[in-house]
Amino acid sequence: MPSIYQLKPRFQNLLRPLVQRLHARGVTANQVTLAAAAVSVLLGLLVAAFAGYLWLFALIPLWMFLRMALNAIDGMLAREFGQQSVLGAYLNELCDVIADSALILPFAMLAEVSPLWVVVATLLAVIVEYAGVMGPLVGAARRYDGPLGKSDRAFVFGVLGAGVATGLLPIDWLDTLFMLIAALLVWTLANRVRQGIAEADRNTPPA
Repeated sequence: MPSIYQLKPRFQNLLRPLVQRLHARGVTANQVTLAAAAVSVLLGLLVAAFAGYLWLFALIPLWMFLRMALNAIDGMLAREFGQQSVLGAYLNELCDVIADSALILPFAMLAEVSPLWVVVATLLAVIVEYAGVMGPLVGAARRYDGPLGKSDRAFVFGVLGAGVATGLLPIDWLDTLFMLIAALLVWTLANRVRQGIAEADRNTPPA
């Protein structure tokens, strides 16, 4: 299933000089991970608290792009500079889920939007990532299957934020769009489970 995640190697190549400079200055992968999560939560709270000022939703696509870069940077620091750790693995997965939720939930504060579908999409995004993390538990790799993986969601919610901020996206369309997002997340969940099972079966030696 095509996914923006497949562009990650090219994105990493662009970021490598910056990663090398950060490492030279003593920046660690865990520091980047925690900083990205903290800013995501603070930005989400800001947008939610002042959701009546629609222009603030423009911060979501701007930060989504920067957060994708930070996610790539922390992974490169960990892998390429010997900073991988058990704590880092926990932080990487937990902070991503926290940050995603913090940046999706502010849409529920819009008066014309049903909070139900925003919450459903948020919960499904958490479950999708849990299914991805379960891959190693069944003998498969960590699953990143689409069509609505982490990078794809960042793009989609970035577009929604930009549409709300600029007025180009009618707010009364958002309920329908969140229903569609929820359906795509269920599809993604099914893909991750199916592909995880298939990979685990391939990795299991015949009896």
